[in-house]
Amino acid sequence: MRLVVLSHKVCWWSAESPSGYATDGGFPFQMRALSELFESTRLVVPCARRADQSGEIALVGHNLSVAPLTPPIGSGFIRKLATPLWLVRNGFTVVREILAADAVHTPIPGDIGTIGLLMAFLLRKPLFVRYCGNWLVQRTAAERFWRWFMERFAGGRNVALATGGSGEPPSKNPSIGWVFSTSLTENELSECAATAVSTRPLGPRLITVCRQEPGKGIDVVIQSLPLIFDRFPEVTLDVVGDGSGLRDFKRLASSLGVEGRITFHGKLDHANVMSLLKRSVLFCYPTRSEGFPKVVLEALACGCPVITTPVSVLPQLMSTGCGMLIEEATPAAVANAVQRCIGDPQVYTTMSARAKETAWQYSLERWRDLIGETLRKAWGPLRSDA
Repeated sequence: MRLVVLSHKVCWWSAESPSGYATDGGFPFQMRALSELFESTRLVVPCARRADQSGEIALVGHNLSVAPLTPPIGSGFIRKLATPLWLVRNGFTVVREILAADAVHTPIPGDIGTIGLLMAFLLRKPLFVRYCGNWLVQRTAAERFWRWFMERFAGGRNVALATGGSGEPPSKNPSIGWVFSTSLTENELSECAATAVSTRPLGPRLITVCRQEPGKGIDVVIQSLPLIFDRFPEVTLDVVGDGSGLRDFKRLASSLGVEGRITFHGKLDHANVMSLLKRSVLFCYPTRSEGFPKVVLEALACGCPVITTPVSVLPQLMSTGCGMLIEEATPAAVANAVQRCIGDPQVYTTMSARAKETAWQYSLERWRDLIGETLRKAWGPLRSDA
């Protein structure tokens, strides 16, 4: 089968990449794994001539190629208004690639994924929809539409998976299943498992990694530091990621007089994120809304227990004893959890070991095989040599 993937993930031209294109984040890892299931895979994605190439990862895979689209104009409301113009410029490419495909995969949320979803449905192509947001909470009209569409049309040749996890199925439609999200291969998990977490000579290092936006709890972690210093004055905090809230978080740190104990790294590539996690003691993530955060698995893989909130799949992950849930995202709750985790070396050692055991259940190979098994039930053989 020839799979076409329509995604809003921005990529760029790269002379170093065998496919001629590259991007960042977990997308290239997942597309490489997905391509192993099919005869060929075609990524239909917006491609920029110039981009921030820090953390660049080549787009490669089994018979993987890229069909470039022009990037949408602007963001937010401006981007929505410009969608008709974008369709005029790119609609032919999208339709051509869908018609040439045997099946279509559309990761959503995302405008390009949504356009691909609707076109593939109208053109009666076998459709694989993967919802990557918070399936349990719909706040916008778009989120309500995506869930309605999946619940209405999942079944037969239309495969739908919701990213997350729970003891309950994601929908009354039995054709919708849960899928986790990861970018860690078994080899990388093995390497992480062999790494011992040390609190010396740098002292207890806390870390948080995410898009720096309100709602992720970064402000709460920063506000918890003065309380943590009362018991552990040597604690430091690494904040990784960029976003619209970064400037406010730096101001908050300055107003509390803790800026000297925080390192704001900005955006880092995967290797540097993993390096920091391996040197950290606790991952602090009092988020208010999530789907399935890959970075939590990355922290657990490094033996770094997680302090987080009972949101989406996080209670299920923490149920193994690899971290601690706080009922409310408050500075006092974070500080108390930090003290409970690192105040007793035996407790911490047990949590760190369970963190690595938990992460091992979520390898990229298992992600690929779960998707492959689901798709074969709906579509039959995906590769002639499989």
